[in-house]
This record gives sequence, structure tokens and C-alpha cells, in this order.
Amino acid sequence: MTALIDLFSSHALLGWLAVGAVFLCVELVTGSGWLLWPAGSAAAVGLITLASRLDLTAQAAIFALLTIASTYLGRRFINRSGQSGHDPNDPHARLIGRGGQAATAFQDGLGRVFVDGKEWSAELDGADPVAIGARIEVVALVGGARLKVRAA
Repeated sequence: MTALIDLFSSHALLGWLAVGAVFLCVELVTGSGWLLWPAGSAAAVGLITLASRLDLTAQAAIFALLTIASTYLGRRFINRSGQSGHDPNDPHARLIGRGGQAATAFQDGLGRVFVDGKEWSAELDGADPVAIGARIEVVALVGGARLKVRAA
């Protein structure tokens, strides 16, 4: 164990980069978002130890402080900017608010529309009749694959 500590002490930059890489690998597997901050903190401590010779206890203390501070600040500010109300990777949710064209005539409130280069099953929002080729706007998703539309 002392040999490992001696190796880490003599090559602190590489040691801290390895610690950061381990955190990044675990983050890739879990996808939690919480381990990005310790990974960045490990890299920062490696750069700090490159510029100044600190003992292992001081390096660990700086790592702990940087991890706590970066996690707190990162979660506080980045989480707010990422709240959009829906999953940005959901292609169906991105259709809300988009315009399109009626592909078929609506019967009993059901029909098909052409939105975003694809034809979709749709239902009308309201009693306004929609003819073939009329402009529509997507209002919501119904059941995951059907669009609720209204005349535009």
C-alpha cells in the first residue's frame, strides 16, 4: 500500500486524472449527473498539485472542498436552466406548437395530419371543421402517438 501512495505522491497529476477518469466512467454507466463534479474536481486538484507541491492530506482536503462547492453550485444553477417541462429527447413532445397540414378530412373529430415531414393520427381540439390541406397547429399529445390539433 505504501508503494501505491509513493507512486501517487510522485505522479500526483496522473493520479488525480486517473481518479477523475474513474468518476467519469462510473458517470457514463449510471447517467446520474452527480459524478461529473467530483471528476472535474479531481482534474483541478491534479493541476493544482502540478503547480505546487502539496502533501496527500492537503490534496484530499482540496478535493473534498472543490467537490462539495462544485456539486452545490452546479446543481443549483444548471438544474434550473434545464427545466423545460418535457424530455428534450422525446420527438413527440417537440411537435407541440408546430404547424402542419390536414392530410385527410376529419370525421367524428378524427383524421390524419402532415407535421414535421410525417403523417400522424390526429384528433380535433374543438368543433371547427378541418378540410383536406387546411393549416393546423399541434396542441397536445394524446396517448403517446396521436396528436391533438386545431385549425390554424
